[in-house]
Order: sequence, then C-alpha cells, then structure tokens
Amino acid sequence: MNNTYNNLEEYIAQLLNRIDIFHPHELSIGNIYPRLGLTVHYIPHDSMAIAGNLFLDNRKNEEAQWQDFGHELCHALWHAGDQAILPLSMREYQEWKAENFSQHFCIPSLMLNKMRLPNNENEAIWMIMETFGVERWFAEKRLQQYLRNLIFGWEESR
Repeated sequence: MNNTYNNLEEYIAQLLNRIDIFHPHELSIGNIYPRLGLTVHYIPHDSMAIAGNLFLDNRKNEEAQWQDFGHELCHALWHAGDQAILPLSMREYQEWKAENFSQHFCIPSLMLNKMRLPNNENEAIWMIMETFGVERWFAEKRLQQYLRNLIFGWEESR
C-alpha cells in the first residue's frame, strides 16, 4: 500500500527535507531552530512566538517544551501580527492550526511510516513517546490521528 500525504504532511516533509532532517533522533529544538533562522529563548512564562523569536516556558519538562516548540513554530511560519487584536474565532482557529501542526511536526508521518509499530496500542504509544520525545497524551492523540488517516486513505484508494 502506498502512503499518500495530506497538504500539512507534505509541507512538513518538504520543510524537514530542506533543513536536512531525516530521522527521529535529529528532531530537537537545538538542531532545528538555527536551520530555520529562528531564535529560541527559555523564560518562566507561557510559550509564544514573536517576530522570529520563540519563547519557550522553562518551567516545563523537555517533552512539553518540544511540543510547544512545534506549536510556536507554526505561529512563526504561518501567522503574522498580534493575536491579541484578532477576533476570538480567528485566535481559536490559529490555535487549532498550531496544535495540529505541532502534532505532525513533532511526530512526522514520513517517519511514522518507516516504523514498525506494535499491534498493542499501549506499546505503540510508548514507542512513539520514546522515539519522538513527547508526552503520553500527545503520542496517544497523534497515533489515533495517524491510524485514522491510514484507514481513510486506504479506503479512498480502493
């Protein structure tokens, strides 16, 4: 079965390819931000992105910071302006997009496709957590999303 990517998955695959990231062990904040011309600051405040600067909450664990990095990276790459002046519905939309981006960026489909995930859901979640350095809830959500896309993609290709 051939895997097809949606627009977001294709965008992330091309982005990672452009900055020479091909394997899960290469996915790290310190390895990625300089390749994208961004700056990262660790501060005791909620994470945010402002004008090419990503501010990550230094009170969070490494896994949560990685997930926040993916979220804020979306804002840095795709969203311009000050969210505070946007209508609530637009802010919510941008936050939803950034969360979805983070799921796909931190655990890219092109890398999941190369893994042999266990049939046991808990073991698969654990493998994703360990491989991609994410928290359990994040790995579980991404696995469900990935499997759903595989099933629907397979049914559409029949």
